[in-house]
Amino acid sequence: MGKYFDLTGCVAVVTGCSTGLGVQMAKALASQGANIVALARRKNLIDEVAADLTATYGVKAIGVPCDITDHAKITEAVDTILKEFGKIDILINNAGTGAVAPAEDITDEQFMGELNIDLYGTFAMAREIAKRAMIPAGYGRIINIASMYGLVGNKIAPASPYHAAKGGVVNLTRALAAEWGSKGITVNAICPGYFETPLTKETLESEFFQNYARTMIPMERYGKEGELDTAAIFLASPASTYVNGVILPVDGGYTSM
Repeated sequence: MGKYFDLTGCVAVVTGCSTGLGVQMAKALASQGANIVALARRKNLIDEVAADLTATYGVKAIGVPCDITDHAKITEAVDTILKEFGKIDILINNAGTGAVAPAEDITDEQFMGELNIDLYGTFAMAREIAKRAMIPAGYGRIINIASMYGLVGNKIAPASPYHAAKGGVVNLTRALAAEWGSKGITVNAICPGYFETPLTKETLESEFFQNYARTMIPMERYGKEGELDTAAIFLASPASTYVNGVILPVDGGYTSM
């Protein structure tokens, strides 16, 4: 049997790769041999992540600081990556934020900030990397990290801007898949359910939320570290040639009800 998910020699850019799910997915791709570009705003953190990936998996990993809401910064980051590696095979658009407040109290700044980071940032990264690396190469794997909240509403933690932005990411994924499919680029989305990260830890640990989760998640638990890995590896794989425009919830069955 061949190594279906071997990523040796591939170059993967992961945004929001300073903590949480971004780091987990970077580790997953590195475990299959991919060289990693850890991209986020905080240079000290991404440098630590890159050093850890190199030490643990023996791949080439670098940290590239970038604010994904700033077009000039994105251009600069892609310059750096292409100078270092000469190509970009995989992009995981993972950077995101989340404002929680009742819809009637959400400020314009909160709403626009959410759209700017989660939706525009995802588009701007995909546009730059597709245009300069993937379309010329005739090959690419773009994985957008949306959310199960991009597919449904929720009654426990009001976050209308987040729902709107992630819903936008879901359909942006389909739009880009339709446009770029003929160019050898696949564009897919993963919609994680509740996973514990530095951003969600406090909420998920509350008794109130745990009771809610037991009722609402068929598997009656949150996602554990590593349970997103196989979805990311599958969609990043050179073998997943005919998987395009797919929205894959990894949510313990939350969106099945």
